[in-house]
Amino acid sequence: MAIRVFLTLLLFLSSAILSFSLYEDQAGLTDWHQRYIGKVKHAVFHTQKTGRKRVIVSTEENVVASLDLRHGEIFWRHVLGTKDAIDGAGIALGKYVITLSSEGSTLRAWNLPDGQMVWETSLLTAQHSKSLLSVPINLKVDKDYPITVFGGGYLHAVSAIDGEVLWKKDFTAEGFEVQRVLQAPGSSIIYVLGFLHSSEAVVYQIDSKSGEVVAQKSTVFPGGFSGEISSVSSDKVVVLDSTRSILVTIGFIDGDISFQKTPISDLVEDSGTAEILSPLLSNMLAVKVNKRTIFVNVGDKGKLEVVDSLSDETAMSDSLPVADDQEAFASVHHEGSKIHLMVKLVNDLNNVLLRETIQMDQNRGRVHKVFMNNYIRTDRSNGFRALIVMEDHSLLLLQQGAIVWSREEGLASVTDVTTAELPLEKDGVSVAKVEHTLFEWLKGHVLKLKGSLLLASPEDVVAIQELRVKSSGKNKLTRDHNGFRKLILALTRAGKLFALHTGDGRIVWSMLLNSPSQSQSCERPNGVSLYQWQVPHHHAMDENPSVLVVGKCGSDSSAPGVLSFVDVYTGKEISSSDIGHSVVQVMPLPITDSKEQRLHLIADTVGHVHLYPKTSEALSIFQREFQNVYWYTVEADDGIIRGHVMKGSCSGETADEYCFTTRELWTVVFPSESEKIISTLTRKPNEVVHTQAKVNTDQDLLYKYVSRNLLFVATVSPKGAGEIGSVTPEESSLVVYLIDTITGRILHRLSHQGCQGPVHAVFSENWVVYHYFNIRAHKYEVTVVEIYDQSRAENKNVWKLILGKHNLTAPITSYSRPEVFTKSQSYFFAQSVKTIAVTSTAKGITSKQLLIGTIGDQILALDKRFVDPRRTLNPSQAEKEEGIIPLTDTLPIIPQAYVTHSHKVEGLRGIVTAPSKLESTTHVFAYGVDLFYTRLAPSKTYDSLTDDFSYALLLITIVALVAAIYITWVLSEKKELSEKWR
Repeated sequence: MAIRVFLTLLLFLSSAILSFSLYEDQAGLTDWHQRYIGKVKHAVFHTQKTGRKRVIVSTEENVVASLDLRHGEIFWRHVLGTKDAIDGAGIALGKYVITLSSEGSTLRAWNLPDGQMVWETSLLTAQHSKSLLSVPINLKVDKDYPITVFGGGYLHAVSAIDGEVLWKKDFTAEGFEVQRVLQAPGSSIIYVLGFLHSSEAVVYQIDSKSGEVVAQKSTVFPGGFSGEISSVSSDKVVVLDSTRSILVTIGFIDGDISFQKTPISDLVEDSGTAEILSPLLSNMLAVKVNKRTIFVNVGDKGKLEVVDSLSDETAMSDSLPVADDQEAFASVHHEGSKIHLMVKLVNDLNNVLLRETIQMDQNRGRVHKVFMNNYIRTDRSNGFRALIVMEDHSLLLLQQGAIVWSREEGLASVTDVTTAELPLEKDGVSVAKVEHTLFEWLKGHVLKLKGSLLLASPEDVVAIQELRVKSSGKNKLTRDHNGFRKLILALTRAGKLFALHTGDGRIVWSMLLNSPSQSQSCERPNGVSLYQWQVPHHHAMDENPSVLVVGKCGSDSSAPGVLSFVDVYTGKEISSSDIGHSVVQVMPLPITDSKEQRLHLIADTVGHVHLYPKTSEALSIFQREFQNVYWYTVEADDGIIRGHVMKGSCSGETADEYCFTTRELWTVVFPSESEKIISTLTRKPNEVVHTQAKVNTDQDLLYKYVSRNLLFVATVSPKGAGEIGSVTPEESSLVVYLIDTITGRILHRLSHQGCQGPVHAVFSENWVVYHYFNIRAHKYEVTVVEIYDQSRAENKNVWKLILGKHNLTAPITSYSRPEVFTKSQSYFFAQSVKTIAVTSTAKGITSKQLLIGTIGDQILALDKRFVDPRRTLNPSQAEKEEGIIPLTDTLPIIPQAYVTHSHKVEGLRGIVTAPSKLESTTHVFAYGVDLFYTRLAPSKTYDSLTDDFSYALLLITIVALVAAIYITWVLSEKKELSEKWR
């Protein structure tokens, strides 16, 4: 009886321990998710007396969102497609958010409180043109005022209630460009102003109810227009002439067009070319001349007069009505580390309604945009709040002389990512801020025990999670022995570098690189790429690691580059320099100097390469490896791949000893009439391969062809380079190549007839997995190609490998023709893919998982065994023992395999993996509009206990086993004694 009780208890405890499910109190322990919206370009305030005060914004990341004005939190958010850029936003009927996108072809209405889509209307477009949205401002929510939309050459009037197109007007006449659509409040006449062939002003008067043209006037302006225009009232606009030196006031009262020219030289001295700024001011416009902003008042008869002047770093908001039928606007300008906010009346710039000074972090850069809102204070006076967008894309709300809240929206546009180790914890110094007493220790174990026995209340669940977060030490700013705590260095499109902690995703430090205030020769630099510069080893821990950020001073390929070196631990810029040449390609070399600085080569547009760091030691090291440096360039538009090698030193007056010339070694030209390059990929240079040998099912060895010089290239027929479904299967074919970048030799070629891109691929060890679309089957496909070395056929014996009778140390040269063979297999896949990555571990022992970023902005973890080319319909017993899965035509999508769980990484663009010190675990970081981080164990945590392992339950199990053994022993002794007495 005792043995039965013991076995039952043992079975219960063992089943309780072996649980791999994710419970509610475990969520967020090893992963975090951050939501962003991006750089704001439109903002509309909704501050009614009843309901929540919010601001509706649209961003450059194609996001429309509603933010809480009190805390900056997101009420709701919608991320539109990458090609669905938002052109305008407004609020209609007091309850609908109206957005215009896709160059004026799509108009949507969203419910203001919860963001649900009310209606969507597709508008007729015929040509490329600017998009204009006019949402009438009214307080009568029960009356429908039509929304006026111009885009694609057509003017539409759309009902705000149901999105029905009331009427449309065709303006697709050749050479006619619509510039403004104006309608005075309470008027039924819509004025459409445009230019014909950039020299003739045309004004249409249209009835807003029927869409009929009431009148049409046109007048030729001899000088022509430049296209920049500012609306100063419902019947006047100001435009620059073609020379950008004359301001032309165009009046169209009662349909009659009148011009009045005012040279810039009459307004300011030493004038040059002018630029009309975007803020809309009543009877006033802002013009940028000679790096200063002047405010020009527009009189009733079109006379221009300068009324104020500000510095170039001033940003302004649109004007908005205040009390007594007056209008005011806000201006923000910098002065050192402070910004000054002023609110002035438009018709009286000397009347300052508000003047505030706010201390601002210099790492945010300049103010780019300002959106102003007014409210009524308790004393019935006017109060103002300003929503400002900074150079680093951050969003801030200023009110009553302070920053109410801020959002780091630059993280919505991450362009490059790398990881770095945290510093070691010094001996005798603990960074823990909370010392646990004996009572807290006992309380924690009691809570863990209640959680293990499923007896915890909801309050206990919250306490358990807080306790786990505190006790895990995952948020310390020091290195742990498992390598779970790291820094994620993220470079954004704005040129700002962020260091994120893997524990909770908080920003450890941030640095705006190459700010215009720091570089005089580079007005608008932007970040391009991020590289590891100095990674000291354990014997040189007095040196902090650093990273290299390569930037360019402009969008042109010939623009000069800028280098910035940043300390990883402190986030301070060590140095910054304008290198004086362009940046086409950056090539990190696998060699370092005595300071453990990695050598880099930077290629420019004239065919030269430059060595960095520019030190005599780096030069001597590089000269020893001079003949062994090869690289390649891809000219996708021309269908050419070129291989290059070093030639000699540069010659010329501006050349230095760190500049070298190059020589073209080989060229692969793809015929333009049949193939177009759409994707290229290489292995990670720092990837670790555990073994080159792979045991086959027949006990033979397959040697992986592991080369860092392999290039994967995917080409498609020119007709198939368009959207999916735009061609027939006979018109499109996909061809993939594996090319040796040292010799230019094509090692493998595989053709897929009736298929097209886009192609998303991942390259690891000796295999490539790529995703594409099969037109014939109307399905997505995934193909795997594994490449093996045939030259070691005589060593393909397990016993020779064990006994050491084979020769794996024979020298290998890239110039010898490799004897390789490949194995490939294709599978159907049910979803479209945005990106693919692969897990990476410290020693490369752990099995691989493919991390597939799906069209639904989630990440699916797929075991590499599912894309094994050796899968067969009926695997043999030996193959089953090896773990080969029976062949199916479709790859499985297991809901539990989504590593993002219920989260969505909106606008997913990339997935980055990094190994931890623990071989079983890898770091995964995904970025898009959102950020997501987690830790994965593809082969489970075979080398450690999990964080949620119940030590209390293990202790109970041991005590129960000891008690059961003792009770069994006592009963056994009694039984023996009773038998002896018989």
